[in-house]
Amino acid sequence: MDQKKIDTEAQASMWNGRYGREEYAYGEAPNAYFEEQLKKLKPGKILMPAEGEGRNAVFAAKLGWAVSAFDISTEGQRKAAELARKNGVTISYKVGGLDTLKYQEEEFDAVALIYAHFSPGLKGEYHSAFNKYLKKGGTVILEAFSKNHLKYNQSDPKVGGPKDLEVLYSTDEVASYFSNFDVAELEEKEILLSEGLFHNGYGSVVRFTGRK
Repeated sequence: MDQKKIDTEAQASMWNGRYGREEYAYGEAPNAYFEEQLKKLKPGKILMPAEGEGRNAVFAAKLGWAVSAFDISTEGQRKAAELARKNGVTISYKVGGLDTLKYQEEEFDAVALIYAHFSPGLKGEYHSAFNKYLKKGGTVILEAFSKNHLKYNQSDPKVGGPKDLEVLYSTDEVASYFSNFDVAELEEKEILLSEGLFHNGYGSVVRFTGRK
């Protein structure tokens, strides 16, 4: 078994444990930055990687977007389906790694990367793929923990976030992934998070909105 598969299975087990409880780990409401930015766009087809329990996917579907989501967690998929039923919407949600899911080039009008933290071995490959999957004129919306977030997590673990520096983001890194985009916003910012059980307190994030 190769190392990527071992790492993915370990991560899937961790997320299944987190999402297996009755409560929604990060709440049922959408991420505030995602909500703000998505409302500016005309609904179309959106890809939502690392979508977890579906809070952002369900919000997008309620606005009229055709949602394609994926994650490595079967429990996340289950909870997302429950949330979609509760809200009277439909989303397409697959479980697996990106290499198994067969999305097409220029298939999507938007890609939403909301706390979509990938292992160092997949990070560059995945962001290159997301770029290809987006139509010309399409939009990426990203909010993720910055490399400076580690000190926030150390002083207040309730804010959550990865503890591996290579999994976190810098503005330069995001700019390199989407160098062919017109940038509407790219900044590192301290924010106060209040999302469910695991994102509570001050943290450092990178925010990006750009048009291909």
